[in-house]
Amino acid sequence: MLTIARLFGKSPFAPLQTHMQKVASCIDKLSTIFDKLPGISLDQIEALVNELAKLEHEADLTKNDIRNHLPKSLFLPIDRSQFLEILALQDSIADKTEDVGLLLHLRQLEFFDHMLEDIKIFYKKNVEVFEFSRKIIQEIDELLESSFGGIEAEKVKTMVEITAAKEHDADRMQRALTKKLFASSSQLSTPGFYQWVKLIEEIGLISSLSEKLANRIRMILELK
Repeated sequence: MLTIARLFGKSPFAPLQTHMQKVASCIDKLSTIFDKLPGISLDQIEALVNELAKLEHEADLTKNDIRNHLPKSLFLPIDRSQFLEILALQDSIADKTEDVGLLLHLRQLEFFDHMLEDIKIFYKKNVEVFEFSRKIIQEIDELLESSFGGIEAEKVKTMVEITAAKEHDADRMQRALTKKLFASSSQLSTPGFYQWVKLIEEIGLISSLSEKLANRIRMILELK
C-alpha cells in the first residue's frame, strides 16, 4: 500500500501511530458495547461485535502493510526487531478487544451482586491503561526529535511509570473481582460462571498488554 510507504518517508514512526489509531477504534467500539449493558440484546451485541471484527481486521491489514513495506534500507533510530515488536504488541490489543466482544456475544451475561457495575469499572480502568500507552506512541516523534533524550525522554518515562501504576491498580481489581466471582459462584450456572471467569481474564489482558507496550518504549530509552 503506497500510503504506508509514504508514511515511512514522513517519519519512521508514523506507521505505528496510524496502526495505533486503528487499535483505538477497536477499543472505542468495545466501549460502546459495555456502555449499553445490560439493556442490550444479544442480536444488538452481535451487530456491534461484527463492526468490531471489521475494525480489528482493518488493524490486521494495516499491520501487514507496515511489515510488507518496511524497507530494509530504511534508517530507523531503533532496531527493526524493536519496531516490529511494538507493532505486534499494538496489534495484540486489537485482537483482545475482539476476544472480549465475542465472549459477550456467546450468551446473555448473568448479572449478580452488583457485578455489572464492578466489571464496568474494571473495564474502564483497563482502558485508562491503554490510553496512556497510546499517548506514549503519540509522543514518539518528539522522542525522535530529541534523539531519545532530554526533557522529552523524562516525560515519556514518567508516562510509563503512570501506566505501570494504573496497570497495578487494574491487577488488584482483577484479583478482587475474581475472588468475588468464586464466592458467589452458586448464583451462576456453570456456563455463566465460565463466561465470567474468561471475561475478567480477557479484559485484564488489555491493561497487561498496554503496560508491556509502554515498558518496551522505556527499554528502548534505557538503551539510548
